[in-house]
This record gives sequence, structure tokens and C-alpha cells, in this order.
Amino acid sequence: MKKALIHDWYYVNGGAEKVIHSINNIWNDFDHFALIDFLSEEDRDFILKGAKVNTTFIQNLPTAKKDHRKFLQFFPYAIERFDLKDYDLIISSSSSIAKGVKTNKNQLHICYCHSPMRYAWDLQDQYLEGLKFKNIILKKYIKWVLNRMRKWDLESNKNVDYFVANSNYIAERIKRIYKRESTVIYPPVDIEKFHIENNKEEYYLAASRLVQYKKIGLIVEAFNKMPEKKLIIIGDGPEMNRIRKSANKNIQLLGFVPDKKMTKYMQKAKAFVFAAEEDFGIISVEAQACGTPVIAYNKGGSTEIINNNETGIFFNEQNPEAIIDSVTKFEAINFDFEKIRKNAVRFNKKRFEEEFQSFVEDKILKKH
Repeated sequence: MKKALIHDWYYVNGGAEKVIHSINNIWNDFDHFALIDFLSEEDRDFILKGAKVNTTFIQNLPTAKKDHRKFLQFFPYAIERFDLKDYDLIISSSSSIAKGVKTNKNQLHICYCHSPMRYAWDLQDQYLEGLKFKNIILKKYIKWVLNRMRKWDLESNKNVDYFVANSNYIAERIKRIYKRESTVIYPPVDIEKFHIENNKEEYYLAASRLVQYKKIGLIVEAFNKMPEKKLIIIGDGPEMNRIRKSANKNIQLLGFVPDKKMTKYMQKAKAFVFAAEEDFGIISVEAQACGTPVIAYNKGGSTEIINNNETGIFFNEQNPEAIIDSVTKFEAINFDFEKIRKNAVRFNKKRFEEEFQSFVEDKILKKH
């Protein structure tokens, strides 16, 4: 059986790429496809076991490495140019464009959906607000592009035979937007990389790419109003300069930090703070695997990961006051670090690989 694995893009080693790593653990004979591939050799060895990725013309466009999203209007055309007619099994890993690859009735296409295209649907207004363009005509053009992307996204979901959702939250979005059913298989978390640290230190931790929808700026606003509490932020991205300028002295921005160092910060943190409405949130599971409780926004995948008042605490509004209130409540609770880690173990990597392999093989049998 000839197999293709198509991912939106390769430029960081994030949660979606950990899914790719596990799928490659199950089957080692994929041909790989993506819009772009700018992975470091270290990340390529981990995610793809060193495999070559077939990319689109966007790979060679000027500044694509720095900001591929500026070529959004070309994404559908680029992905549809992949010729996959000789493949029996196509697995797409998609939060944007990968599921739109052209297939035919003789092929089996299974999409592991991290999210329906965010900027075309629920986050379109946030996406437009985050643009720095002052040119009204340009903004109108971008809005037109996003509307076209939404129509394409709806139409292209017909190329998928089966959807697998990374959470119940995303399964509901798939049903609402695409009018399709899906099977929930939580993504893999390498629990064994993390160990409990009982001697927590007096700091809170936030970590993610510094992009608008991750709401790191909101966490900074809250801790600016709690000058006696230390916050450490790990990550880099387009919001870095704005966040650095707004942060008070009790907030330390470390930028990019290697995985091993990041794990140490996570182990020793008093709590991990997570303010985004996330599709799943692997990093929140990793924090709990360290015995570190999570203070999180009570929406999205977090509600499936965290047990309120046992492995963390929720806040109900995305504003500084809600975060401040949750920190106060958090400090009045004595958390059981062993119980927190036990909650994380249910998301382990072996569980994902067994569930996903079983799902795919069942669909192959039904197809043939």
C-alpha cells in the first residue's frame, strides 16, 4: 500500500508536529508533503526521522521562510497541485490547508483535524484586528481573501473520507462547520520525558508562540497588576516586542528555550498559566506531567485536560481581573502533585499510536 502523509507546513516543532512524529512511529514508509519545509535538521530528525518533504512553489517565494502566511491567497491552488493519484492511503494533518489535497474515490483519505481553518472561521475578526496595515483597501482585500478561503474550506472537506478530531471541542466545530461526524483521538504526549518536582519555586510560567490568539499579552496585563508575583514567559514570535515593552519588572521574558531547559522551568513552576481558547493544548498536559497545576481559561480543549480544583483551576473570562482572581483562589488550594501527573498519563504517546493505528487499519479493511 502506497502511503502519503500531508501536513500544513513544517517550520516549528509544535503540538501538531508531535502528532506527525507519532504517526511516523506507526508506519515508516510515508512519502511526505507540505506547503513549506523550513525545519532545522534536529527537528527533522525527530519529527520525520530525516525524511525529505515534497513542498509547493510557496517554498521558493521571497520571504516565505520569515512569514509564509502572507501568501494565504495562494494556499488552495498550491495544495491542489500535489499529484497524489498513485497513493492508496492519504493521511492529512490539518489545521488549515492540508485536508484540501485532491483525492479520488479509489483512495482512502483520513484527516487528523487539529482545527477547522481558524482564520477563516472563529478567529477571522481577531486575525484582521491583529494586522498592522493602515491601508483600508488592503484590509478589504484580505477580508475578501478570507471569505474565499472559507468557501474553499467548506468545499474541500468533501475530499476527506473520515475525520479524526483532536478533542471533543474540535469534533463539535467539525460538525458545526463541515456538517461532518468525527472520531476523537487525543494527541500524543511524551509523558516519560517529564518528572514530578515536589520542590516548586515562587514563580508562575507561561509558554507558547507569541502570537495574538495565545493571549500571552493578557497574562502579562494580569501580572503587571500583581507586582509581588513573578512570571516567567518562554517563547518567541511576532508579539515579542509589544509584550516586552508592556511587561513590568516582575515579568521575565526568556524567548526561545531548548526543550530540556523548558522542562526544568515547567517542573519547578508554582503553576502554568494558559489563557488561550485552545483546540487541545498539549503543553498543559506536559505541565501536569511535571506535577505542575494549570491555571487556564475555561473553554476549548482545556476543559477536557484539567480537573478543576484538582489538577488546576479555571477562570471564566479572558480579562486580567479573572486571571488575578484565579491566582488568588489557586494559592488557597493544596494540590496533590501525584494526582496531577496521574491525570496527564491518560494522554500518553503509546495510547495515541495504538488508537490511531487501530482506527486507520479498520477503515482500510472497510475500503478493501
